Amino acid sequence: MIDWGLGLLIVLAGAMASITAVLIKWAAEARRRTAASVVLFLLAMMTAMLGGALVYLVRPGTTGLVDGLWLASAAMSVSVFPVFRVFLIDAREQAQRGEAYRPALVARRGVFGLAVLGFVVVNELLMGWLFQLATGVLTPSAASSAAALLVLGVNSPWFLFPMALEMGLTAYLLRGALPRPFVGLLLAQAAVMFLSPPAFASTTGVSLVVGLSGAGMIGVIIFVMEFLYRHRQLAPVTSGYFLGLMAIYAVMMAGLYTWLVYGDGLLFAASVLLEMALFFDAVVRPERFSDGPGLPWQLRPGWTFGVLAAIFVGELFMGAVLDLAIEPTVYGGAFPSLPVAGDVGTIAYNALYNGFWFVAAVAGSTWFLAMMGLEMGTLVAFKFRETRSRENKIRMGLMMGSYALFATFFPSVYYPALFPNAPSGSSVPVLGWSMGLGSAPIVPSLFLVIFLSYAITGSLSVLFGRRVVCSVFCTAPLMYQGTTIDAMSSFNRSSPVAHKYLGSRFSKLYSATTGVTMASLVAVSSLSFLDQSGRISVSFLGADPSVFFFALSFGVLWFLLFVTIPYTGNFNCVTMGWCYTGTIAAAFGRLGFFKLKVRDRAVCQRCTTLDCAKKCPVGLVDMPGHFRQYGEFRSSKCCGVGSCVDACPYGNLYIHDVRHWIAQRWAKRREPPFEQRLPMLRATAQPLAGPTPTAAAPRP
Repeated sequence: MIDWGLGLLIVLAGAMASITAVLIKWAAEARRRTAASVVLFLLAMMTAMLGGALVYLVRPGTTGLVDGLWLASAAMSVSVFPVFRVFLIDAREQAQRGEAYRPALVARRGVFGLAVLGFVVVNELLMGWLFQLATGVLTPSAASSAAALLVLGVNSPWFLFPMALEMGLTAYLLRGALPRPFVGLLLAQAAVMFLSPPAFASTTGVSLVVGLSGAGMIGVIIFVMEFLYRHRQLAPVTSGYFLGLMAIYAVMMAGLYTWLVYGDGLLFAASVLLEMALFFDAVVRPERFSDGPGLPWQLRPGWTFGVLAAIFVGELFMGAVLDLAIEPTVYGGAFPSLPVAGDVGTIAYNALYNGFWFVAAVAGSTWFLAMMGLEMGTLVAFKFRETRSRENKIRMGLMMGSYALFATFFPSVYYPALFPNAPSGSSVPVLGWSMGLGSAPIVPSLFLVIFLSYAITGSLSVLFGRRVVCSVFCTAPLMYQGTTIDAMSSFNRSSPVAHKYLGSRFSKLYSATTGVTMASLVAVSSLSFLDQSGRISVSFLGADPSVFFFALSFGVLWFLLFVTIPYTGNFNCVTMGWCYTGTIAAAFGRLGFFKLKVRDRAVCQRCTTLDCAKKCPVGLVDMPGHFRQYGEFRSSKCCGVGSCVDACPYGNLYIHDVRHWIAQRWAKRREPPFEQRLPMLRATAQPLAGPTPTAAAPRP
């Protein structure tokens, strides 16, 4: 049976949202004070009507009807005075100057924008409360406090759906006044607003909505990241909008987590209002986005850090929400929640315990890793299109495939679904120990697994270099090798901290970091074995020492240092030497065949661009000197991503490994084909560096 009353409310809500969108468009186009005052008057009229209707529904009956009519009439009457006042002031001032009447320009666009925003927010809240009262969802006694009233008003479909419609229509109506990429971004924000899970709380499809909302937010993050890569200089308003949007999404996902776990929707409601403020402040004053470019973001480490930190916090809570919504039986008790109560010591310990294991548990969870793989993998796919070297394209394909297999497929699909009787993941060589010691407690029964894992990865590192781990198998290269993050390798040279780790030589800081890391690995591994064999009883934050060290290194520290790329440099796990798996792989690789070689040293001796060093993601700035003097370069820090090969403008650089050694061994030496000709040698008449050939003496 059709509910005509509900249908009428839906049509009315859609009509009011459409009218509001048109008024916002007029506000964006209003340059004269009279036009601006008319827009404010119409918005005030809407506020008066909604307020009067709300009074009647709160106090139904003759008294409520009379009070509502009086309130609406009084508000409408008062709101018309500013329009006439502005008109009279402009007319008088211009008459005194002997000029024909013409409305004056709006002097304070910011104040006008705030007024429009205030009316829009109030109208949406009134409409949310009004329609909930009309449908019987909300009763006057339900709001026990102002915060509860705010949550009831915002986290409802009568607020979120019309607001999403307003945002979408406004973006469409102002598509000509905004930069083209921003129109798509604003429409995506409207879609994310529409897919707010609290609006679907009464339905059975909340899990699907959470997934769709997460997908929309992932799309927004990908857009922002790729926009940063394509536009190295941002207008101040643009950079502020991006930072604000990412921060708001972080708050929104934290609010969604608290709503899903604790039933508290206040933080989510606050994030919705913040996004509204950011959105409508932007569209009411679209002319600001056409300001000239500001300082390049690669010279603004603080701003870049803020964007990365906000994205990570949002992703962390988004991963937790996806885990709980999609697989509640698996992750329902996975996140710690010790009571933060008692004496100071207990409160501090429980807070540290909860925070540490929440980050570590979410960072290692299936849906967080799948989400990160989708985000960063898309950026890698964008870079794939720009990559010239076929070998590098193959490596990137292997890298993406390895991430998909090791981060999501094997732990989430292979073991529990296809082979339910198979041994646990930690008992499978390489797959279960892909990040080395710490994937599980060190029990005697796992010694063979540990040995085989290091034998396999070590052998591959000998044959093909450290890149087997640091550029293919590890999950880090997918995070680092996308377009935007790869562009942040410039921080390796500009950051005071990262600058101390430049070059292939082992600085004191690098040696100290590596020494502490490897000593800690030996210590916790020994403690883990002694604990598991029953000789001692020891744990860190309630976990096995080896498991704790693994969680600290790759569940917490890795992401903290990833966020601090503007200060610690790109690929800081390699440049600083704190990744013990990479350090072990580097030791094996040092014994093997991997190196970088050039086809002709003369090309490097005449090169003035030094593009290979500039593009090196680990800051091996002394690379060109080795090419000029020796024709090759070898370093334990080289992670073999091949960015230098792609960057060489002459196609003079290639990666040498066991394949070339075999070809030389069997007298089948063949130089790799040139990526392009070397015009440097052809364009100059000067002799190449080296001994000048002399004519051979005639034979007797």
